[in-house]
Amino acid sequence: IKNFTQREPNFGEAATENTEVAIVYDKNNMYVGVWCYQEDASSIVAKFMQRDFNYWSVDNFQVVISTFNDNKNGYLFIINPLGARADAQVYGPERANRNWNGVWDVRTQITDKGWFAEIIIPFNTFQFKNVDIHTWAINFERNIKAKNEELSWQGWSRDHSINSISKAGKLHGIKNIGYAKKFELKPFLLTGFEKDADDGDFTYPLKTGADLNINLSPTLKLNLTTKMDFAQVEVDRVAVNLSRFDLYYPEKRDFFLENQNLFSFNYGHNSDIFYTRRIGIENEEVPVDIIAGARLVGKIGKHNIGFLSIQTEKYDTIPSTNNTVFRYKADIGNQSYIGGIVTSRINSKSSNQVVGFDAKYATSTFMKDKNLIIYGNVARSFTKDIVEDNPYAFRIFVDYPNDQMDVYIGLTAIYEDFNPQLGFLQRDNYENLRWNFRYTPRWKNKLGIKQFQLKPWGFTVYRKPDTKEIESFHNESRFLGFELKSGDQFELNFKQSYDNLDEAFDLIENEVSIPIAGYWMHQTEIKIETYEARRLWAELAVSWGGFYTGSMKKLELECGFNFNRSLNFTTNYTYNDLDLPQGNVITNEISSTINYAFNPRLNFSLFSQYNSLDEILFFNFKMHWIPKIGSEFYIVYNHGFEEVRTQLDFLRPNISSGAVKIVWRFTF
Repeated sequence: IKNFTQREPNFGEAATENTEVAIVYDKNNMYVGVWCYQEDASSIVAKFMQRDFNYWSVDNFQVVISTFNDNKNGYLFIINPLGARADAQVYGPERANRNWNGVWDVRTQITDKGWFAEIIIPFNTFQFKNVDIHTWAINFERNIKAKNEELSWQGWSRDHSINSISKAGKLHGIKNIGYAKKFELKPFLLTGFEKDADDGDFTYPLKTGADLNINLSPTLKLNLTTKMDFAQVEVDRVAVNLSRFDLYYPEKRDFFLENQNLFSFNYGHNSDIFYTRRIGIENEEVPVDIIAGARLVGKIGKHNIGFLSIQTEKYDTIPSTNNTVFRYKADIGNQSYIGGIVTSRINSKSSNQVVGFDAKYATSTFMKDKNLIIYGNVARSFTKDIVEDNPYAFRIFVDYPNDQMDVYIGLTAIYEDFNPQLGFLQRDNYENLRWNFRYTPRWKNKLGIKQFQLKPWGFTVYRKPDTKEIESFHNESRFLGFELKSGDQFELNFKQSYDNLDEAFDLIENEVSIPIAGYWMHQTEIKIETYEARRLWAELAVSWGGFYTGSMKKLELECGFNFNRSLNFTTNYTYNDLDLPQGNVITNEISSTINYAFNPRLNFSLFSQYNSLDEILFFNFKMHWIPKIGSEFYIVYNHGFEEVRTQLDFLRPNISSGAVKIVWRFTF
């Protein structure tokens, strides 16, 4: 195919550079050939080689494939001119799981005519219907960053992205394919050392385990695991938390990532009935050994099935615990479903279950070509030996997510006794009304403005269900915001908040506390972002205004520098200055990553972070080598300090551990 059309900047016009794509296949693999011609090859933007690179900031080519052709779900594969790979599982126009890692490979070459690629995707990376001749939805996108140009093959409306499976083209006629390899075995071996933070003694663990993935059918996959270890998982950035609510940390462990969205039963603001980090992690941060687990995911006709059951080891006073989830969705129409979920957490001391039902109506043809989503759910929890007067939760919303106008209104309630022990609730016992209106017209193009980013009104209000008293309120308006054709952006935001505290909370434990009262807070924020495709880019946000009993000033800075095709540096810095009657509070939080890639299969990274509020200083070094696709070798070293204001000694870290881990993939 050759017929690519601009989505940006000149909607509907032909591409300024030629792009060609061809597909061939054999019994086991699909091959995608890509020709990205570029008249000025020196303008190609390519600065990453590592896995899961920041593809939105460089030239890239994307392929989305929906093997079920169900207008909802698909696999997204992304490459850049240097052969870097990123991928995601797509669940709709605005939802994707970028942490998923599929088994596939690519080779690329840059010449004076542009850049060129060959992608290989084994068919057992997919799940697909058991039919003689297949019809799959497929689409392609090319991004040329020197021109800020976005090209699509099909569905190039600005209301739809490559994630909009319903607007993709069709790939007809694939036949005589299947899972030549029905089993995938991935054993691992790990050795290393670990320092005990209390007595300073060292232990030298030696661990073995394995994952066995079985393709029960082309549409149904069973994952079995024993003695899981996550030593190689990317370290969480511990941000400064000046709120009274827990921070949310995303899942990064491979075992939980495939079809992760199938298990979601969400209440907004990251609150969910099932939060996988409740499994294998206790007290928010302490890892607990996983004895064994099973996971079944797939599709039978119009029935989407997800089942997970994992047994964890005893930890402290917590007995060995079984964690089980069952999720079901039945496809209705082109993009809608009705479904349910059951979660269970049981050990010899406690038992907790949650049962929920939900339904979603979605269409991309509202008023001919607009997106519309209507969603609702209800759930109830059951907890052993606890009398529950009101253990219910529900959510309903209507969303109109389109290019020039995005409107959302939703109502959520989580009542006092609702207790999903396998879930994450940022707050509890509330009724919430949320409204958001975003307007993004394309005015003043002759002045270099690509699109205005206006938010006339957006608010969320929480009230207590029993007294109907307002607990908190937040409103944000953006009367000036725009993106330039150069890719640079600007925002001026006005925020108003109210928080009615019925109990005090500590900003700094035993030092600075916010007393019981009702607080109105008004803040102003300015954001400036430079185009990330440049070698040096930065995002700056400055805000000031009221903060509970006093005032605050805040500065957030994120920047990156591309030294060359192998070496990249990024850093995040947050500064808070709180002027309160209880005492002044100044916090600094900085995290940095230095990444060096010898090639797309061998990568070194050094992550460091300092958080003055939690008094931690931490370093994480990781070497990641991919000897063959699906097999991996890691060297990891962690070096950290706690209570750094009083006990910092670089030669005597509180946290010191290292690991060497090899994972090898066999198929048979």
